Amino acid sequence: MDIRSNEPYWLIVNSLPQSYPSLQESISSEVLIIGAGITGALMAYKLIEAGKKVVIVDRRDVCNGSTAASTSMLQYEIDVPLHKLIEQVGLTCAVSSYQNCEKAIKDIKKIAGNIKSYCGFEYKKSVYFASSKKDLSFLKNEFDARKEHGFKVKWLSKEDLKELGLNAYAAIESQSGAVMDVYKLANDLLKYCSKKGAEIYDRTDIEEIKTKKEKTIAKTKTGLTIEVDHVVHCTGYESTDTIKENIVALKSTFALASEAFETLPQAFKKHIYWNTDSPYLYFRSTEDGRIVMGGGDRDFKNATRRDALLSKKEKDLTKKFQKCFPDIPFIADYSWAGTFGETKDGLPYFGKPDTEKNEHYILGFGGNGITFSVMGMDAIIHSINKTPHPYLEYYKFNR
Repeated sequence: MDIRSNEPYWLIVNSLPQSYPSLQESISSEVLIIGAGITGALMAYKLIEAGKKVVIVDRRDVCNGSTAASTSMLQYEIDVPLHKLIEQVGLTCAVSSYQNCEKAIKDIKKIAGNIKSYCGFEYKKSVYFASSKKDLSFLKNEFDARKEHGFKVKWLSKEDLKELGLNAYAAIESQSGAVMDVYKLANDLLKYCSKKGAEIYDRTDIEEIKTKKEKTIAKTKTGLTIEVDHVVHCTGYESTDTIKENIVALKSTFALASEAFETLPQAFKKHIYWNTDSPYLYFRSTEDGRIVMGGGDRDFKNATRRDALLSKKEKDLTKKFQKCFPDIPFIADYSWAGTFGETKDGLPYFGKPDTEKNEHYILGFGGNGITFSVMGMDAIIHSINKTPHPYLEYYKFNR
């Protein structure tokens, strides 16, 4: 699957930090991680810290799938609002999912510090705003639910938002939000893992996985084999090719990065923004004075049809930004498209779809892919060790 198009802003900024060889001979190890994006990099980091021997492969250059297309906004808010999620999955699962996404943001900062990754991590307040008057009661219900369950939130009126330069009816301001360059962090994690002994191979496509006695054998398209005890799939939206269960609806999404501003309003720089529209819009600033925004989602048909919409979506998104922030002139400099997925409850999938096989999945779908992946670090250890963990229950397959 072609999951992104055009060169995203992060690839231009970072160029190609490092490359790895393709697999040239059959090998064996303890754990094979398929997918060398941010999810695979985090799993490798966790498993190596736990003393596991790890091999990582990717069919592309490392970090060149969805990780490169991310807008790198970190939010504890899940695509399904808290008061709705409580109705869907129950109080305990819903509230703890929000709480653990909030914790994951702090964990990312710690991980970046541990490996000395200068990935531009910066805390920001998150503003969830209503673009239309009809969404006010919905937003108030969400505010009440978050406040009731201990989240640090503040109600912003239309007049409050005018001081931020935002044209909207009301908003929830949350203390917990952040931005970063996830492409940089993922590359730095892989470099760190490589130094710790991980074997990393890009341009290595796994064609088939079989179980033989107690071993799992992955076969590449070139006929080579990797024999391991466990396979961890970190293939995101491409996992639909290997999982029989229909767990995710694929969507096309679009993103823009503006030309660099000499100065951006301080109020804009201190916040990240997203709204109550469906599909929602989201905005953030970058270290070099740009605005990155995304949205315009629609059902994914194929990469060709998605990419053909890019020019139109660039105009639409620019127009919508100007409606929200009429005093900030947005001039698009980069635009790109990608594919992401929505689950029925907005939550990830962790664990083994088939209990008879040692094939584990860490799939952080939706707008919280990065924070879900951080949570998946705890889940993968327990999944491999066959020990219970709440994540393996809340986010199990066939739920």
